[in-house]
Amino acid sequence: MRQFIFLTALLTLGATPPPAAPELAYQLVEGRNINAFVRDGPVAAHLLLRSGLDPRILIAFPAGNSGVALWFDRVAAPVTWRLEQPPLPLGLNDAQGRPLHGVRAVASVDAARLVVKQGLVTNVRYLRDYQAIAKFPPEVGVAPRTGGDTIEWARDRLDGAPGYLLRVRVLSGRIAGQAITANPGQPIRLEIIGATGDPPLSGLTEAELLNARAAPDRAARNALRFLSYREKFLAGSWRFNTYFGRDTLMSVRLLMPALQPAAIEAGLNAVLARLNPAGEVAHEEGIAEFAIMEKRRASERGNAAELDYFMVDDDYMLAPVAAAYLLDRAPDARAYLARGLTSVAAPDRQEKVGAALVRNLRFVIAQARPFAQAPAVERLIAFKPGRAAGQWRDSNDGVGGGRYAYDVNAVLVPAALDAAARLYAAGLLDPYLSADDRQALGEAARLAKAWREAAPPLFAQSVPAVEAASAIRGYAARLGVPAAPALAALGAGPLDYHAIALDADGKPVPILHSDEGFALMFAQPSAGALDRAVTAMMRPFPAGLMTDAGLLVASPVLAPVAMQAKFTPAAYHGAVVWSWQQALLAAGLERQLARTDLPPGTRARLRDAQAKLWRVILAARAVANSELWSWRYAGGRYQVVAFGAGRQDVDESNAAQLWSTVYLAVRPPAAIRPPERPSPSAGRGADRARAPRPR
Repeated sequence: MRQFIFLTALLTLGATPPPAAPELAYQLVEGRNINAFVRDGPVAAHLLLRSGLDPRILIAFPAGNSGVALWFDRVAAPVTWRLEQPPLPLGLNDAQGRPLHGVRAVASVDAARLVVKQGLVTNVRYLRDYQAIAKFPPEVGVAPRTGGDTIEWARDRLDGAPGYLLRVRVLSGRIAGQAITANPGQPIRLEIIGATGDPPLSGLTEAELLNARAAPDRAARNALRFLSYREKFLAGSWRFNTYFGRDTLMSVRLLMPALQPAAIEAGLNAVLARLNPAGEVAHEEGIAEFAIMEKRRASERGNAAELDYFMVDDDYMLAPVAAAYLLDRAPDARAYLARGLTSVAAPDRQEKVGAALVRNLRFVIAQARPFAQAPAVERLIAFKPGRAAGQWRDSNDGVGGGRYAYDVNAVLVPAALDAAARLYAAGLLDPYLSADDRQALGEAARLAKAWREAAPPLFAQSVPAVEAASAIRGYAARLGVPAAPALAALGAGPLDYHAIALDADGKPVPILHSDEGFALMFAQPSAGALDRAVTAMMRPFPAGLMTDAGLLVASPVLAPVAMQAKFTPAAYHGAVVWSWQQALLAAGLERQLARTDLPPGTRARLRDAQAKLWRVILAARAVANSELWSWRYAGGRYQVVAFGAGRQDVDESNAAQLWSTVYLAVRPPAAIRPPERPSPSAGRGADRARAPRPR
């Protein structure tokens, strides 16, 4: 593998001066992480400085989902980074005169000595792997080059295309072997340069993204700007800096009232362009160097995207989201459906938007028909063979070993069938339908009714009050949280809820969960069903999901002790708060309250739930754009703790998460809405103001 020859003179060999102020630049601190984002023209980058016992420097680029990172050995006492100069765009040429796009920053750290553990310059997928399991393919490794005051990792991409650079120059301190040592009485001070040669994406401006209904929330607008491109929306930075189907669809649906039509269509196009021939929605894409490596392992060549179709929930999200746009918001739905679309997996294949959507509807109806004809557990939509996950709770223990997820089967499948029936009745898809398609779509409404009636009861659980109270007391004691509020809310009646999933034998997995929010957002539950769902979620934890820190996504209070250990506040899908799940429930409550067929008692319960939910959402506004957070119980209340701040946390939260920006459209009721400061006018000037230094 031919490496770049990056010498200290590189910055003068084709470097271009940075602009006076980037079009987008902001910073935020989460737990032990300083995050600094910048986007300007062909440059988009996220710099992360990790403080604590395991210091780290990382720069992630949306271009090619690429990144550069440097891990240091564990230190004896926690260290703290300080970002002295935020990252600014930098244009470079490699030794062959080919352009690289990167950033330069200056940071200091109060460490006496840092020992280099590992530097990597490659695709973010491999940075994720190294962060999680300390492994990466040897083909993407490169030895550091040390000279004078500089350590550098640089190489071509595996296929010889322009590659990656990480350069650390010591401004205060000295290099001795693999260690950087501070000068007496001074912090280590570093110039950090990172760059990628992967082709840049085309960013959407704020005016192209948002309409006048969007909330004037600068933090959410910044995050959405960083993650939004004409080619696709990115799921989250730094770890998911590329397309994810479920994240795109849920974000587009929740943001839809605040999005411009062009932005909605960009999101839908990204999903439709990645459908497989059967009509399944791609979950995640592997691109650039990751795709090259995967093809080499399969004895193939090229760098076309590697698309993952192992998830099942996103297959049934596309139709409801598309219908919400085409039937209710699109300025010219027929014209949009008639536009051409280029396949991402096979760039030589083109089709109309409408034809691609019909392909997905064919898949939905074919998969749904067996259960509708003869309802039984084994005919539900299962996770794919050999996969521990298949919906948004996509960690190994996210649904406690279940095979048939509640949200997929009780909500999303019937919602997709209803959407197919509505689209067919509107006639929008007529130019793209065969005779067989017409027959199949003509039965979609009947299939939806069968699923709505037969699927939810399979997940319904009712635990007697005495049994539930005993479980609450035991679990609360083990976790160190109070049981009294939960017991008071339980009362004398049974604890009714839907199991999070069914296992392979049809046995319920006894986890209380927040996925009832899908039913409120995508379905028209009866008054009784709404009462049960809202009551189950809104009880105080651990009898329900409500805490001062937010609505938890899971409570394992009714599960065996061994299963409870998999749903802790340190587990990715355990007793933690996911921002978008709160937004989903908030939007669902608003949608249900817009109905005119609900009795006063149900409406009162919905309004009470809405008020309680928005109180905790607004109380945690500082982390609202994050992926998720955890909590600790102290001082008589649940307090927000950044996920990844604890040594036992399985991962760390993304500082910018696409579906956590949805509060731009999901707004609190006027009665509890806090005063809002007007957002700066859209456009380049809107983002020029520098963020304050991290505290």
